[in-house]
Amino acid sequence: MSEWFIYRRGEAGEIARLPTPPPWRTFGDIVEEPAARDRAGWLSKDERQASEYRPQEEVLGPVNAALYLRRPLLVTGRPGVGKSTLAYSVAYKLGLGPVLYWPISSSSVAKDGLYRYDAIGRLQDINMQEPQTDIGRYLRLGPLGTALLPSGTPRALLIDEIDKANIDLPNDLLGIFERGEYEIPELVRIADRHPSVTVRTADHEAKSVEISGGSVRCIQFPFVVMTSNGEREFPEAFLRRCLRLDIKQPGPAELAAIVEARLGADVSRSAGEMISSYHRRAQRGPLATDQLLNTLHLFRAISLTCRNDLEPTEREQLEKLLLQHLDAAQA
Repeated sequence: MSEWFIYRRGEAGEIARLPTPPPWRTFGDIVEEPAARDRAGWLSKDERQASEYRPQEEVLGPVNAALYLRRPLLVTGRPGVGKSTLAYSVAYKLGLGPVLYWPISSSSVAKDGLYRYDAIGRLQDINMQEPQTDIGRYLRLGPLGTALLPSGTPRALLIDEIDKANIDLPNDLLGIFERGEYEIPELVRIADRHPSVTVRTADHEAKSVEISGGSVRCIQFPFVVMTSNGEREFPEAFLRRCLRLDIKQPGPAELAAIVEARLGADVSRSAGEMISSYHRRAQRGPLATDQLLNTLHLFRAISLTCRNDLEPTEREQLEKLLLQHLDAAQA
């Protein structure tokens, strides 16, 4: 394993070893010693998913390059190969705190990722003469907006299925990624009267932070993973500012390691035939790794609850049911 990797396979990394960014990717003048965040705020499902992830060797170079260069990572690959889980694994291993998650739809715009402002709610409260109409109560930072908050340690941001976005979103993100900053116009307009406003973040606990002058500028550029199922092409200007990683379907040895991590060594030792069968099927059409895990779990559960083993024909029928190709043409 390369010595320069800070994100590694099967062991915790050290974010403090991350060297200074390139001069063109430096965003703030404040110098803070990077220190790993604790895991407070992690959802148990996310923590388990991250700790059990086994990255392929080919994944490590692009991930570490993205960390060193402070560039977003555009990750492609078949459904179920671990594109999204990669972000959780890096955040978990390097102590970057809970992953900030932004799922993309065809209606998503950059502002959705930065912040949301409940103007109607504020107007209703003003009309009802509510005693507290502080604008900060009606603002909440989005996942991207939270990831760009100043901190000594980069946050991890997952922008999931960016290929579903409208044509403008990738280009809109370019400026934000390049500058590492953004403004909240609603706060900029009142900055002379309210120079500092407390707003909520996108963290699970909805923590509060103070925004000064209506603008946010990062110190440590976040570790950004953008996943794509390859359903569209992206502008060249967008691709030039990203590092690209295509995650391949795992081989038998990698599948065995995944099975051991998720279902235990006992299941992995007895799963050789099933793994080989799954791998052969995956060569003919797209399959997700969790289809293999579901199949192995079901067969193990049946063996523990039934006196007799499954009949070969019944086992074959279950395999056919659980290991259907994700491509409708192959199903």
